[in-house]
Amino acid sequence: MIYADIIIDISSDKLDRSFQYRVPERLEKKIKAGMVAAIPFGNAGRVRKGYVIGLSDKPKIAPEKIKEISEICSGEETTESRLIALAAWMRENYGSTMIQALRTVLPIQEKIKAKEKKYICLDISEEAGTQLLKELEQTRFKARTRLLRELLEKKRLDYTHAAKELGTTSAVVKKFQEQGIIRIEYDEIMRTSLNTGDISEERRMPLTDEQEAAVKQIQREWKKPSPKPVLIEGVTGSGKTQVYIKLIEQTLSQGKEAIVLIPEIALTYQTVRRFYARFGDKVSVINSRQSQGERYDQFKRAKKGEVQVMIGPRSALFTPFASLGLIIIDEEHEPSYKSESTPRYHARETAIRRAVLEHANVVMGSATPSVEAYSKAMNGEYSLVRLTTRYGSRPLPRVSIVDLREELKAGNRSVLSRELRQKMKGRFEKKEQVMLFLNRRGYAGFVSCRSCGHVMKCPHCDVSLSEHNNERLLCHYCGYETGKPRICPVCGSPYIGGFKAGTQQIEKVVREDFPEVRTLRMDFDTTRTKGSYEKILAAFAAHEADILIGTQMIVKGHDFPDVTLMGIVAADLSLNAEDYRCAERTFQLLCQAVGRGGRGEKPGEAVIQTYHPDHYSIQAAAVQDYQAFYEEEMSYRMLLDYPPAAHMLAVLGSGPEDEKLVQAMYYLKLYIERIYRENDLHIIGPAYASVGKVKDIYRQVIYLKHKDHKTLVHIKDQLEKYIEINSGFRKIYIQFDFS
Repeated sequence: MIYADIIIDISSDKLDRSFQYRVPERLEKKIKAGMVAAIPFGNAGRVRKGYVIGLSDKPKIAPEKIKEISEICSGEETTESRLIALAAWMRENYGSTMIQALRTVLPIQEKIKAKEKKYICLDISEEAGTQLLKELEQTRFKARTRLLRELLEKKRLDYTHAAKELGTTSAVVKKFQEQGIIRIEYDEIMRTSLNTGDISEERRMPLTDEQEAAVKQIQREWKKPSPKPVLIEGVTGSGKTQVYIKLIEQTLSQGKEAIVLIPEIALTYQTVRRFYARFGDKVSVINSRQSQGERYDQFKRAKKGEVQVMIGPRSALFTPFASLGLIIIDEEHEPSYKSESTPRYHARETAIRRAVLEHANVVMGSATPSVEAYSKAMNGEYSLVRLTTRYGSRPLPRVSIVDLREELKAGNRSVLSRELRQKMKGRFEKKEQVMLFLNRRGYAGFVSCRSCGHVMKCPHCDVSLSEHNNERLLCHYCGYETGKPRICPVCGSPYIGGFKAGTQQIEKVVREDFPEVRTLRMDFDTTRTKGSYEKILAAFAAHEADILIGTQMIVKGHDFPDVTLMGIVAADLSLNAEDYRCAERTFQLLCQAVGRGGRGEKPGEAVIQTYHPDHYSIQAAAVQDYQAFYEEEMSYRMLLDYPPAAHMLAVLGSGPEDEKLVQAMYYLKLYIERIYRENDLHIIGPAYASVGKVKDIYRQVIYLKHKDHKTLVHIKDQLEKYIEINSGFRKIYIQFDFS
């Protein structure tokens, strides 16, 4: 016997209630998760429609109390049903409850009041209105007279205009309504934060021969019975966006829609300008800086068919398009495509799964593909397309590497090396623009006592506090804030200071060295407010500044033709991260940063400042040699069984009581060893996470490595059952993270 878990009303915000129904034998081979089913509901047995979210052979209550599904509505597959099927896949592959998965793929189900505009409309004939006006003109009811005179002329008035300009009160409106003279109408207004007023028609640049060949290669792949996802490896400035636009044009011409995923809100400004200039009102955008109402309205427009192209971060993947034809993942390598909350899905794999459900295509692009994606292209799972030259055959920037150890020996203690300062001076004299990149934020890093070495730490999180320029210390995990101490709380020394430069300190140095230069800074502090990204980028594009100083958000996807010098201030800070991907992240960041220079007619240069000039990731980034980096990196991954050489599952535990968490994670490890006795499973931990406590919640992790992904999924399934029946886990929160 098969039983189906069914949600009755997905428009409700109470998604945490499903009902179990018996599947009749005639439907057992037809029914699948995501289908629409007709079911008897309530004591009266009224037939309603619901969505199948899961199937099981075990009843949750007494079998005789379970009602039977009436029918499968096979002709009624909806956008929601396909998204629910996607949620079921995410729940299985990433580890979460079905409710958590549903809340991820159906992010607009909150009850959000529509924004409306109110109108007063004449509801009697013109003859009757004219007669009534004559009568009113003989009375003292001046406000009624003014309103009726205006209505006879315009027939429909904006309510706000009537109140402000005509002095129409609610009492006047109510009186006319009661008499049947007027009626009130409402028009729904779609909220949007997309400012398209200054976007002009794009000058259509012809595709190069290489771009044309790439498009044709992708189109050939799409014509196959089972097309593969396509990975475009294109050097910075090779014109991947123009290829995307051509593919979107083809998709729209077939009556289908497209989703364009981008990694950062900061990319939205230029990306939207390019797509809106080509596709006009067919384009919409969502991002986390929008209000809940704005996001709700854009999804609603997509569902109604008012837009055909949705641009946004990973949440845009769940846009409820009825005829989705193409999903593009730009800058495919970006870590922001991985969710940090349960379910911890990756947009790349989830997009491919949604494409299967929708019979759509997936195209990914990057100058520095993730090692995981590139390995799949190498083994034939993805189709690989290469763009090896910049648009217009422009040369890649010339790159020089500066050893900061030698700078220190020469007596230069500035954050700017002598070579970088000299090249900046030359660019400013030529009225060209410069970008300086630092992969961290804040005025300074940790603050410590120079006498005893004590580091000022957050009392709630196991991390050091960072100093900001208002003499405040801030925790970047929980937001805890305190004043900078004048003396050391341990030894009483007055020698308290911050170390390692931040963007604000770099800006200060630049202003001291080049007082006439106009600076802009783009980091966490300067982009807190809505629209701040667009303002900073627009100002730099309009030459309102000579230099843009920033963190990672300035090096990804932006195109400023007059930037001829990129300075990477501290290239290897990310090499010291506690992550097996740190060399990959460093290589990707440096390639992206170097690629910002020389994108116009003038050639570009880049200066990489580093303490590790011989590291393979820095050497490969300097010459933009992805293949050399990939081969070196994969040798290390294979040696240590890190993805993609093997699959890895992180079991993350957290709880308010340290002792109980340690005990719970120890029992999980024992259980894993009991259910899987083969020696091809590598278990690491349990150990405290890299940040062992956040907001007074302790965190531990167990890592599992295995060659077969399905083995790890099976272990995850068994752990979920073990946790569910074991009362000791009631105060322990467990997450699963596959990589």
